[in-house]
Amino acid sequence: MTMEVSYVSFDGLKTVSLRTVEERDSPGPGEVLVKSDYSAVSAGTECANLLALPNTHGSFPWLPGYSSSGRVLRVGEGVTDFEPGNRVIVPWAGHRSHFLRPASRLVRINDGVDQLDASFAHIAAFPFLGVRKLRVEIGQSVMVIGMGILGQFAAQIARLSGAIPVIVSDMSPGRRELALRLGSDHALSPADGDIAEKVKELTGGKGVDSIVEVTGKSIALQQALECVAEQGRISLLGCTRISDTPIDFYQYVHRRGVSLIGAHTFSRAKVESHTGAWTEKDDYATFFRLVAAGRLDVRSIVSEIVSPAMASEIYGRLVEEENPPVGVVLDWQQLA
Repeated sequence: MTMEVSYVSFDGLKTVSLRTVEERDSPGPGEVLVKSDYSAVSAGTECANLLALPNTHGSFPWLPGYSSSGRVLRVGEGVTDFEPGNRVIVPWAGHRSHFLRPASRLVRINDGVDQLDASFAHIAAFPFLGVRKLRVEIGQSVMVIGMGILGQFAAQIARLSGAIPVIVSDMSPGRRELALRLGSDHALSPADGDIAEKVKELTGGKGVDSIVEVTGKSIALQQALECVAEQGRISLLGCTRISDTPIDFYQYVHRRGVSLIGAHTFSRAKVESHTGAWTEKDDYATFFRLVAAGRLDVRSIVSEIVSPAMASEIYGRLVEEENPPVGVVLDWQQLA
């Protein structure tokens, strides 16, 4: 037997559609069939691919989406860890109404965490990695550059790690205001004068101890290098796709002993090994515990919840608007 599955497709440059396909509805051995509730849009990565920027997939069609929540409909032979009705997250699976996936790729959602919040678990795992790689100690200062979804999570995680002050930087007044509501201590605009001098004023003249660079832009990395203290650390969380700003590495990195740390999620430990080697599943578990305890705020980051039928419109806004929504969620329950 088959079922009709809906999914979001990038068909070409700035061209988005909601498509349907017939797929089998019976999981094979070791597989699980999941019906989606929500999938969170990772605007930076997805829009970069929609625009075919350098260091993206580079061809079409391309299927966006990698952070979803849903419920188990059926399990295949040999599956013992899941049963129908279980609430799960589905990483790396696209914006889809249904998934057939190996049971090993699913993660159970903790009690106390609702489906909407859970749909951000995989996206939030990235800034967990970006902050962990900085080895933040209680009392150290942290700056986050770029306050989209990843930046909003990174600033909260830095604060939870004991950083003070937490300084954020973004061109958007709305995003700066949101960061302050979520607990950041200071919010700066790169457009308002010499941001490095302002950071030094906020850190006793030395610069910030650690920085999470989320935008992936060379000009933002240059700004980070101007703001960081000697012997400071910068984690490159945002995908550094375009190298369009020359950087004097001798003056800003080599001579000052600054550490640049790659923080792409593919750089993390793949399997459980030893203390301190955090896997994606470890960070999912941390995300669930913090959300359930009310220490990590997801809901304030959610700007809009829309039907997947509006995919073309919402991606158009994400690409074209000067101040696009921060957290967009596709609600698959709205499809008839």
